[in-house]
Amino acid sequence: MKPASQPDFSPMHVLDGGMATELERRGCDISGPLWSARVLEDNPEAIEAVHLSYLEAGADCILTASYQVSALGYGEGGRARLSQNAHQAAAAAIHRSVDLAVSARKKYQQEVARPVWIGASLGPYGAALHNGAEYHGNYDIGFAELVRFHAERLAVAADTEADFVAIETVPSMEEAKAVVEAMCQHPTAYGWISFTCRDGERVAHGEKLAECAALLDTEPQVLAVGVNCTHPKYVTSLIGRLKRATHKPIVVYPNSGEGWDARNRRWTGTSSAAEFGEMAQEWVRAGAQIVGGCCRTGPEHIRAIREKLLKWQAE
Repeated sequence: MKPASQPDFSPMHVLDGGMATELERRGCDISGPLWSARVLEDNPEAIEAVHLSYLEAGADCILTASYQVSALGYGEGGRARLSQNAHQAAAAAIHRSVDLAVSARKKYQQEVARPVWIGASLGPYGAALHNGAEYHGNYDIGFAELVRFHAERLAVAADTEADFVAIETVPSMEEAKAVVEAMCQHPTAYGWISFTCRDGERVAHGEKLAECAALLDTEPQVLAVGVNCTHPKYVTSLIGRLKRATHKPIVVYPNSGEGWDARNRRWTGTSSAAEFGEMAQEWVRAGAQIVGGCCRTGPEHIRAIREKLLKWQAE
């Protein structure tokens, strides 16, 4: 990841869908603090297969299976014993996740000659706590420590073959500020910041999304701004607020719209890939340049997005 290779997002339109969702459907165990990152060690071939399934469905961009990776998570999960150091274990996992995405891209491009972008996925601090804190952002941590948390992983991601970093599911303006400060410590780290939102106006912690986007609008290392892991019914409204607050490309990849029953530990409701594709067409019309899916979306959702966007572009 070098300044000279700063990615141009203009040809990118379709993002992939949920990684953990697909791994679980394929029988992988994603329990524990490392979530889908656990599969990086246990069954890396499954991760590469998921990447390929999204490319075959029409994704222009795949995000690595590193969302949950951090020294904090590796230390708590006991995986640090593999390298005797949680920081080394987490760094190795980030590199491994990018290598798998690069391998999938090479295999795909042997058959189909079209550009494919790789984003190094990095979740918020709350994801490392694996207690749902990313959906409220009320962390018991100081700002300087939050900057260090992000800077450490950005340093690793910037030294991989990823085209950019995707800082995902950011719940608050404070964490966005910490990400920007961490990026400034690593000038070769370019990427997008996407927020998780509680409704059609505010991020999970309560700040207005428009104010968060305005904060990022002049930051040269932030290449796009968006929302992810948010209910799809809020996305059109959120795009409108982003358009009025930033000149940067807008990326949206909400969840399927299903609900999580924490007491019974199961998903409730239904999701239609065809309806998701229809909504994606609406999001593009509203101003989003890059669309995809998050939790509980799969290749069928991405295929529906691709088909709808191709049909719309041909009209």
